[in-house]
Amino acid sequence: MESMQLFELMIAMLLAIIGLHYVAHRLGLPPAVALLTGGALLAFAPGLPVITLNPELVLVIFLPPLLMDGAWFIAVGHLKRHLFGIASLAVGAVLFTTVVVAVVTHWLLPSLPWAACAALGAIVSPPDAVSARAVLQNVRLPRRLSILLEGESLLNDASGLVLFRFAIAAGVTGAFSTVEALESFLLLAIGGAVIGAAVGAAWVLTVKRLGDEYLMIAASVLAPWAAYLLGETLHVSGVIATVTTGLICGWYQHVVFSAAVRMRGTAFWAVMIFLMEASVFLLIGSSLRGVVDRVGGFGVVMGQMAMPVLLILLALVAARFVWVFASEGVIHALRALGLRRYRPMGPRSAIILGWAGMRGVVTLAVALSVPEDFPGRDFMLVAAFGVILGTVLVQGTTLGRLIAWARLSEPDSDRPRMTMSEAEAAMARAQVVVVEKEAYDAQGELVHPQLLERYRRRAVLSADYAGREEHFHGRLHAHFDLVLVAIAAGRAELIRLHRAGDIDDDTLHELERDLDIEELGALAAKA
Repeated sequence: MESMQLFELMIAMLLAIIGLHYVAHRLGLPPAVALLTGGALLAFAPGLPVITLNPELVLVIFLPPLLMDGAWFIAVGHLKRHLFGIASLAVGAVLFTTVVVAVVTHWLLPSLPWAACAALGAIVSPPDAVSARAVLQNVRLPRRLSILLEGESLLNDASGLVLFRFAIAAGVTGAFSTVEALESFLLLAIGGAVIGAAVGAAWVLTVKRLGDEYLMIAASVLAPWAAYLLGETLHVSGVIATVTTGLICGWYQHVVFSAAVRMRGTAFWAVMIFLMEASVFLLIGSSLRGVVDRVGGFGVVMGQMAMPVLLILLALVAARFVWVFASEGVIHALRALGLRRYRPMGPRSAIILGWAGMRGVVTLAVALSVPEDFPGRDFMLVAAFGVILGTVLVQGTTLGRLIAWARLSEPDSDRPRMTMSEAEAAMARAQVVVVEKEAYDAQGELVHPQLLERYRRRAVLSADYAGREEHFHGRLHAHFDLVLVAIAAGRAELIRLHRAGDIDDDTLHELERDLDIEELGALAAKA
């Protein structure tokens, strides 16, 4: 493909992303579903080139920033609290699902070697971080369930990749060692964590000294790729290296970033992640044509592969439910023995956790990386694509309704010790203490009376509001509605003055920025 054609294709992809997102919004569908379906339909449009994905390039481009985004914003305290449950899903569930899929595949296709069956199990077993984020971003879950899903999707790729590499090696050499596989996994995980910690520490030290906000944002954008590529170069887990870097950067960004850097950086990062997530699903759908052409067309797929793939998909979903409910049973047994550190989620939460196992770009990229001459490669590609389509289209479209049916509530033990209004009152008290001390000069004369009054009033109002949110709810909404109306009037007058030539562009931009900040504050307070 020529450079100009590649550029035109990229522009067409961006236009398709905008159009498909709009369609998803109008139809009330998860954007991932519309993008995946739209990409699959576009793949067979006449005149468009066949999309052939380079698996290594896809993983390097998309996986590090998307993992970084999840790790950057995850609640670290809750992550540590539920680390055992996350490890159970990210390691135990992946291993169990791999075994189940391997057994079912060998039963369906006895001619396929066990190593190939295990490789297919490793390909489809880890739920995808991108798919989980894309589907879950528009639903609300209790904190524990959300952390389990987010943490699992960040860490399980490492487990799946290790299992896949050993299955491929076993298929090529005919030898497999469980002890060697376990040692390799521990080495990859520990090494990845060390590399990620080193990159994260380097990021903190570097960003503190850069000074320029654009350089700070650029350094933050480069951090995930630096961690991933360094980890892969040193033959440890680039996934765990990236997640570790993201956790460190997310923890320290509150103290190394200024307000301006945080606002601009967050806005830039959000747009970049939006385009990357959308591109992933569009590329997955667009690659369908290449997969179908490789195996001999739709006739071969539907006639010879559709039923085995469907049964593998059902086995995949069933294995996750078995693991989740078996884990619940283990917790009940431990509590019966007096070990009450862990508590069960309950059947409705377990159903949600079992159903939220979408697959995505990692599954397809790993399937594409299977060696050309490996037994059953064509079937693996079709099975991987079928699993992605089935989980995203079926589970992705029904998960929201299932969550609404479950009517899950936040357990008291998972709620923070302070509400947002109580934290706001504590912050206001800390501010008024400083202002009261600095409002007087060395001779004891009050030099900042209006500032002191403003902060004292804020502290009083915040203390009065804490714990009585419902009482003030109506008045607050009316207050900020009026603030937004006033901002709109000010903006209209500012634009009129500029169009009339009474103020120049610099004045327009400066005053417009003030109005924008005031509007964002009012919208946040109203929400």
